[in-house]
Amino acid sequence: MTTDPLRLAIIVGSVRDGRFGPTVAGWFAAQAEARPDLDVDVIDLAEAPIGGAAPSMSAPTPVLEALGGLTPRLAAADAFVAVTPEYNHSYPAGLKNVIDWHNQQFHAKPVAFVSYGGLSGGLRAVEHLRAVFAELHAVTTRDTVSFHGAWECFDGNGQPKDPVGPAAAAKTLLDQVTWWARILRDAKAITPYTA
Repeated sequence: MTTDPLRLAIIVGSVRDGRFGPTVAGWFAAQAEARPDLDVDVIDLAEAPIGGAAPSMSAPTPVLEALGGLTPRLAAADAFVAVTPEYNHSYPAGLKNVIDWHNQQFHAKPVAFVSYGGLSGGLRAVEHLRAVFAELHAVTTRDTVSFHGAWECFDGNGQPKDPVGPAAAAKTLLDQVTWWARILRDAKAITPYTA
């Protein structure tokens, strides 16, 4: 068993102009960075070429690695947190593209969710993503952080107006995802995972 910090990749799933994702992800990243057991990498998909003209799923690995260096960053992660809005009762297309192009990088790793949106707080997107990640041999955590009416939840400095509830939810999420990450990392060191 190793006590090295876990590498947590926080994936900002929306790439739309005027998106709210960076506000939510920035707050959550600060929560994660405050933990000494985590080494945090924020992956903003708006900074990577993931649009419709990207290569097919059968593209060779070097082509995928050229996508803003996403492949090695995802491969290096011990755990993931997807920060996702809800678009039409589901998740963003850019996030799905990255998941589809990087199947193996998610194998036997935990994935947690921070969602935001209107009335549902992005939870319908999370429920769809759980099934997608199960197909990739990933483990999703039960608890999430969800912002209902997200645009009204944050102040002008990108902080929750009522910080107590979100901070408690973030702690629970991070406790779960780090538990799974440590267990799975140690298990893979003993017995490599095959899919």
